[in-house]
Amino acid sequence: MTDTNVTGWTGWGVFASVLLLIAGIFDLIFGLAAVIGPNSTLVVTEHGLFAVDVAAWGWWHILSGVLLIIVSFSLYRGMTWARVVAIILVILNAIGQLTLFSQQPWLSLIILAVDILIIYALTVHGHELKAKHGN
Repeated sequence: MTDTNVTGWTGWGVFASVLLLIAGIFDLIFGLAAVIGPNSTLVVTEHGLFAVDVAAWGWWHILSGVLLIIVSFSLYRGMTWARVVAIILVILNAIGQLTLFSQQPWLSLIILAVDILIIYALTVHGHELKAKHGN
C-alpha cells in the first residue's frame, strides 16, 4: 500500500494518456499513408516547384505513432518512465505549435494551453497514477 493520496488530478493523467493514444493512432495512419502512397509530391511555392520525397516523413510518423501508443498505455498504468517520455513529447509538441502560430493562432493557443495543463498534471500529480494502479 502506498501513502500517496489520489486526487482529481489523476483524471488529467488519464486525459494525457488518451491524448497520446489518439495522437499515436493519427501518426501511424499518416505514416502508413505516406509510405504506401506515392513516394513524392509536388509543392508549389513562390520560389518555384519542388518535388518532396515523403517516404522518410512517413517512416518517422510510423515510429512516432508506435512510440506514442506504447507511452500512452504505459502512462495509464502509472509507469514513471512513461511520465518522463510523455512530458518530453508534450514539450516537443508545444514547440511545434509555436512554429505553427502564424498559420493557425487560435488552434495553437488552445493546444499550447492543453499542453501546459498536461505538463502540470504529469509533473505535479503524475505519481498519483502509479498510486491509483498500485504499481
